[in-house]
Amino acid sequence: MFLNRLRGSTRVIAQLASWTALLAAAGVAAAAEPEPPRKLLWPAGAPGAVGDDEADRPSLTVYAPPAGKADGSAMVVCPGGGYGHLAVDHEGVQIARWLNSLGTTAFVLRYRIAPRYRHPAPLDDARRAMRMVRALAEDWGIDPRRVGVIGFSAGGHLASSLGTHFDSGNAQADDPIERESCRPDFMVLAYPVVSFTESFAHAGSRRNLLGEHPSAELVELLSNERQVTADTPPTFLVHTTADGVVPPENSIAFYLAVRRAGVPAEIHIYERGPHGFGLGRDDTTLSTWPAHCAEWMESHGFLQMK
Repeated sequence: MFLNRLRGSTRVIAQLASWTALLAAAGVAAAAEPEPPRKLLWPAGAPGAVGDDEADRPSLTVYAPPAGKADGSAMVVCPGGGYGHLAVDHEGVQIARWLNSLGTTAFVLRYRIAPRYRHPAPLDDARRAMRMVRALAEDWGIDPRRVGVIGFSAGGHLASSLGTHFDSGNAQADDPIERESCRPDFMVLAYPVVSFTESFAHAGSRRNLLGEHPSAELVELLSNERQVTADTPPTFLVHTTADGVVPPENSIAFYLAVRRAGVPAEIHIYERGPHGFGLGRDDTTLSTWPAHCAEWMESHGFLQMK
């Protein structure tokens, strides 16, 4: 047992060193490369759009792995921001570059947010993003059976909403994108907002998404720990005990729900660390979570390490 743990620890350390170098190289390359391509989710206009400004045009920005590195996996990245803004750097671009270092094609989602939009606009955008990645999988060199979602804070709520409020697509739709399933194959939830009913709910995210006086039925529906079924995708969760913004009880509640449903899951709760730590680059302990996550993804066949 001790030797197995030692080998596992050694592997994590080796991966950390390798990925640190890859991320550093990616940062240098990113400075010299043109902007990654951005694809509008609805080129003719999003459903329910209230205007035609940047805030009304949800999109995916495509970050491809280095040549020869891609393994066919993909992830939609949902930055946080309390449903009132989007932390597109440390919970978007940096995450995409890390995923690229693993061989995963990353799609950073810019979804619609308050005050212009409330539910169901963000979930509509996330569903459309998942369908689009699958519909265009061949163009992007992606395996449509290995498409996950990763979300942070309120983006974690959006990701867990996608994993608990999905459908198999509309086979009769004229738009081929709408024929695809929007169910993620797996989920990674980092310090996620999950519940809107419990004492540990994040009031700001709830207000921005549901408004000042949502119905009890809507609050229940979007409390995602209460919507887990046996069909909820395998889930990896990471949080900290010290999170004073979104308490770790959110992750714990979701973990217990998927466990009861028989869904494969892994949870890491670090003792120290603030909310919004992203990759945890500034903390030697928190910075180990991406390696643990990658190992979990690989163990389930979602990632094929090269």
